Amino acid sequence: MADHLQHSVSSLQSSLQLLDSSISTLDAGVSDFPRLSKVLQTTRHFELLPEPTLREAQQSLLDEITPSIAHLLELATNHVEKLSRREQGLRAKCDLQQGRLYSNEERQQQKRQLAKPKPKPGAFGDRRQAAAAAAAAKAAELRRLIQKKERLQYAVERLELQGKQRERQLRKSMAFQ
Repeated sequence: MADHLQHSVSSLQSSLQLLDSSISTLDAGVSDFPRLSKVLQTTRHFELLPEPTLREAQQSLLDEITPSIAHLLELATNHVEKLSRREQGLRAKCDLQQGRLYSNEERQQQKRQLAKPKPKPGAFGDRRQAAAAAAAAKAAELRRLIQKKERLQYAVERLELQGKQRERQLRKSMAFQ
């Protein structure tokens, strides 16, 4: 029996040595575990999303931005139209003022011609001067009539533009109601 007991003790000692060896091996392997867990930990730098989620986000962004863009485009278009009408009005006003200035210069020139002393009757150039004066008067009258026609055309164009503008304003007010 002693032999069996001796054999059990030696087997137990052998198991204890094997267990100590396993513990030291495990301790050596586990001692580096915090560093390994940090090294092996994955960090996401870019998050991958499924395509349907991405499309939904794009559509919601588009739905959110589209009305604002449409409103801004409408404001810009209205402002450009307003500036265009103002430019046309200023051009018409400029042309009208130029016509008035030219007409005023023509009247002053006619007054100067009328104020010139006339040569004595019976002089050789009297008929020629009279014909030239009559032609100049007709030319001045023709220029005056042409300028009056242009002024009236500009006035008609301006009134047409005002009518169109009022029509647009009426349409806008009807659209908002």
